[in-house]
Amino acid sequence: MPIAVGSPAPPFALRDQFGRAIAVPDARLGRAVLLVFFPQAFTPTCTDELRSLAAERAALEAEGVTVLACSVDSMATLRAFDEAEALGLTLLSDFWPHGAVAEAYGSFLPDRGWADRVSVLVDAAGVVRALATGTDGAPRDAEMHRGMLAALDAPADERAARG
Repeated sequence: MPIAVGSPAPPFALRDQFGRAIAVPDARLGRAVLLVFFPQAFTPTCTDELRSLAAERAALEAEGVTVLACSVDSMATLRAFDEAEALGLTLLSDFWPHGAVAEAYGSFLPDRGWADRVSVLVDAAGVVRALATGTDGAPRDAEMHRGMLAALDAPADERAARG
């Protein structure tokens, strides 16, 4: 089960496809973070979802949201995937310990060995503000991710009622 809305986001630091350490929450960012877990690079549904995410990244960032995508793939696999698809996204490798961040966010599927399709919106204070899930048959899209942004404007008591 994914992490609950209103709970603190588990802190982590992972390497991106270029080996850079990315930490969440990171006070230096001073921004909300959309953390998008996906099962595996180079698979059809994941490729479509990440193409959609890449196309909406500029609009999300204009709203003050940093976009990060995370899978259990290795850094090398994520770099090859980024280059092959020209995504221009920050792709985080949750390779080792295998799926530890996905597990902390309630997205890891131990019977399959990868993350489920879960998107988590974390505000600048490190609190989970919204969640969205997808499936192979109903993948996440730009409309779903943009819809999550309303949670950043909602009063705390309204968020608690939704969570």
